[in-house]
Amino acid sequence: MNWSSIFRKKSIEKILSDSNNREHGPALVRNLTLRDLTFMGIAAIIGAGSFSSLGQACFSGGPGVVILFIICAVACGFTALCYAEFASRVPVSGSAYTYAYVSFGEVFAWIIGWALLMEYSIGNIYVAFSWSGYFTNLLDGIGVHLPEWLTINYQAASSAFKEGKVGEGMNAWLHAPQLGSLRIIFDMPAVLVNVLITSLVYIGVNETRRVSNAMVILKLAIVLLVIVVGAFYVDIDNWTPFMPNGFGGVMGGAAAVFFAYIGFDAVSTLAEEAKNPQRDLPKGMMYSLVICTVVYILLALVLTGMIGYSQLGVSDPLAEVFKLKGVKWMLYIVSIAAVVAMTSVLLVFQLGQPRIWMSMSRDGLLPKRFAKIHPKYKTPGFSSIVTGLVVGIPIFFTDEQFVLDFTSIGTLFAFLLVCAGVLMLPPKDKSIPHVQKTFRLPYINGKWIVPMLVLSSALSLWKWAPEYVGSQLEITGDNAANTIPMLVFMVLCVVMSVMSYKRNLSLIPVLGVLSCTYLLTGMAASNWIWFGVWLLIGLVVYLLYGAKHSKLAKAAKSLS
Repeated sequence: MNWSSIFRKKSIEKILSDSNNREHGPALVRNLTLRDLTFMGIAAIIGAGSFSSLGQACFSGGPGVVILFIICAVACGFTALCYAEFASRVPVSGSAYTYAYVSFGEVFAWIIGWALLMEYSIGNIYVAFSWSGYFTNLLDGIGVHLPEWLTINYQAASSAFKEGKVGEGMNAWLHAPQLGSLRIIFDMPAVLVNVLITSLVYIGVNETRRVSNAMVILKLAIVLLVIVVGAFYVDIDNWTPFMPNGFGGVMGGAAAVFFAYIGFDAVSTLAEEAKNPQRDLPKGMMYSLVICTVVYILLALVLTGMIGYSQLGVSDPLAEVFKLKGVKWMLYIVSIAAVVAMTSVLLVFQLGQPRIWMSMSRDGLLPKRFAKIHPKYKTPGFSSIVTGLVVGIPIFFTDEQFVLDFTSIGTLFAFLLVCAGVLMLPPKDKSIPHVQKTFRLPYINGKWIVPMLVLSSALSLWKWAPEYVGSQLEITGDNAANTIPMLVFMVLCVVMSVMSYKRNLSLIPVLGVLSCTYLLTGMAASNWIWFGVWLLIGLVVYLLYGAKHSKLAKAAKSLS
């Protein structure tokens, strides 16, 4: 194997040519409008983040978690602009995987594709678990009670039994039927909804679009009702103290909060099914991001205002606040909204993953079958089925918290490389005159701005949050492992400041790189270890298969 070939970049012209290649069957159908793309973004963003992980973030940061939402929104805003620049230049499926192929080369593209596999597929496991919880509550409300061993995952039940926790997990373990020495415990609603979503995605994007748009309208209406009704029960005394656990507590919710935002990049995977991708993809991502940020901030303020933050460390925070306030009629509405919201998240995530695998297969990094388009439904049928299996099988043996942390770190890593990739793009598309660009990332010279922002931010943190700074720089005891990401971030700030000064780097992608890296410092050491193991497995798979079958590597070999 020619090791230099793994760093070969793919030209934009070659990517556009490959997307029009019919060797894998008929082309995908372009029928998505700007409204459809915006709704897809909202469908992916407002879901498990608002109805589940939001509670953990509020529990960690208190009312001050709104600051983290703003930080995440700013980071995602910079990232969305970088995605938009790529989407305008490279209007094909593949999302960050395809963009990395253009800017960094093949091995980095594979790493991003591997990370996106984790983002969409494993992230959907968490959403499926959350969906099951709300759906089970809804069934209980109408008098239908499923056995506990059919409403919880095996890992959670086993842990509850070992730790002696009284509740659903313990009951499931004690009353579950046995097959020999194996207890039959699994989350049946989560499994069934995955089968349903996989079937719908397999049939076609047009059908998915109609269902998703209807659910977005319904869930936005219900979420706004939750905000309005909840506002009448807000006690402003609950907003004091604003940051009960300091700025470190606010940042402690980074994984939970960022999980709420990972959906906006799913819009970029639909480039080949958009009617006008150069114009509509950038707008769809930005519109959905702005709308959802406003909704999340209002939800966080209402939740922390209705009850004390310490009561929000639950898996169903919106239902919990109305239960404690005695507003029983809202419990049913919240459960319905959660089921609808998370169904739409499952739809969009399950829609995005097969299209990334399709792009990787086109490049030879995965077997050809992953790129096959179904002759009737015009979808990547095989990839859709495999995605359903990748989501469905782990539901039987994993738990929610693990996949939540795992997904957030992988997504931030992908966002980071997209922002960095923009800095490596040529300034103009002169070599490809037929590419029509309707979006151009605004160029703002970061020569002086980046160093000044880095210095002023450091001084502000030192003045207003000295405890947080001290804890992040502590290199002894249990905190030592968590200090390494912060030190890396500080070194990166210095490096980017120097490079911005010397090379007049564009401000927006530089800020995207720094903000995403900063959010990565909020991840625990255990998250980094698991993520490193995942990347190592991915590199092994790439070296054993992808590097040998890559079209670019084969082309280079034939020329030599």
